[in-house]
Amino acid sequence: MFKYNSLNPDEVKRFETPFNENFTEVHLNDITVNPSGDPLWRPVHCIMPAKYRQYADRIRNLIVYEDDVWVVTFLKSGTTWTQEMVWLIDHDLDYNTASTVNLTERSVFFEFTSFVTNIDVVDTISQVEQLPRPRHIKSHLPLALLPKQIWSVKPKIIYTARNPKDVTTSLMHHYKHLHGFKGSQQDFLDGILADKIIYCPLVKHATEFWAVSHRDHVLFLHYEDMKKNLAKILLQVCQFFGKTFTPMQLAELEQHLSFDSMKANSSANNQTLVTQMEAATGVPNDFRFMRKGQVGGYKDELPAEFINKLDEFIRDQLLGTGFEYRE
Repeated sequence: MFKYNSLNPDEVKRFETPFNENFTEVHLNDITVNPSGDPLWRPVHCIMPAKYRQYADRIRNLIVYEDDVWVVTFLKSGTTWTQEMVWLIDHDLDYNTASTVNLTERSVFFEFTSFVTNIDVVDTISQVEQLPRPRHIKSHLPLALLPKQIWSVKPKIIYTARNPKDVTTSLMHHYKHLHGFKGSQQDFLDGILADKIIYCPLVKHATEFWAVSHRDHVLFLHYEDMKKNLAKILLQVCQFFGKTFTPMQLAELEQHLSFDSMKANSSANNQTLVTQMEAATGVPNDFRFMRKGQVGGYKDELPAEFINKLDEFIRDQLLGTGFEYRE
């Protein structure tokens, strides 16, 4: 079902971390399930640590239910924000549960156990299997590596895309403080342009989902639209779930989902992951999982030369896809 292309250690060791090691290209060979409907469709590979091989079949063969809700993104694309929004809308604005049960338990990171090396983590695949329905599931996996039943059972999928320049900026900090990356900024930026950072290819992750966004069970969102007009996005998500709330309820939800509120919300700001990393490594970590949440923040942090290269890289990757990122 899968083919694994081991990467040259000398080529990728600059991009690896103590907790994500031995990068390999994971290719799906089985194209009997074709999400796009395009007879020319070929699955895009994904960069994952070699540990993923131990879990690939379990992930691919997960039993999927029609009332599942999947939040899928590339890393640092508004995942946590989307998870909280979607969970609350699907659960009729149950703020009581949202405040007492952490988001990591309400919306489980499906493949987490498959890529973290050298520290003990819970089997998140089993955790998803045992979730009460309707299950809320988070994943960064590309379209081709998600469970195959997703395309026949048709659970709800919400995909959020974010401009790769801001993704790069946010992921650079995340990769250092949570993944334990020890390389230089230049090493990381080279890894982005080489599409050799974990979960890459970066742009194709979004374009593959854009190609299936016409499906009734897929909702494609843009992080920048959420920042610009969250009220409009809330109505869109409510319609997707067949939910209706009063203007006052929607205003309360919009306030709950504001960046400052989310950042201060210990049940939804993912600081638990930082705490877990501190416990695993014994190293104090003052990193904020929700850091700035800006649009265009890359201009203050990325070298101009790299921005130009990344712009060219993005243009090349988007050719012929009909997809455009927001600025």
